[in-house]
Amino acid sequence: MKLSSETHGSVAVIELKGKIMGGPDANLFRDELKKHLEKGIKKVVVDLGRVDWMNSSGLGILIGGMTTVKNADGEMKLARVTEKIKSLLMITKLVQVFDSHDSVEAAIASFSD
Repeated sequence: MKLSSETHGSVAVIELKGKIMGGPDANLFRDELKKHLEKGIKKVVVDLGRVDWMNSSGLGILIGGMTTVKNADGEMKLARVTEKIKSLLMITKLVQVFDSHDSVEAAIASFSD
């Protein structure tokens, strides 16, 4: 997994790329989230548009990330969820847990100030 992030006003956008399979990916993602939370940025969009594949550990990373953000009184949303990952979210019923948007812009706009 590769990761990059940028800030749009008060929203952190973390783009994940490649295969998300747990292990070191979990630490990389968690550290990136904490970096933003420590700066007081509590609105996070996770851009999944360039994720090729995700296993159950990858889903665990997203759930852990959401828990980390919620524990810091923040909010995390998903953007550009691919069809493969969307079906994974449907099967696991996590589609009801995550707030997903078709674009990063729509996810950013969905945060209430």
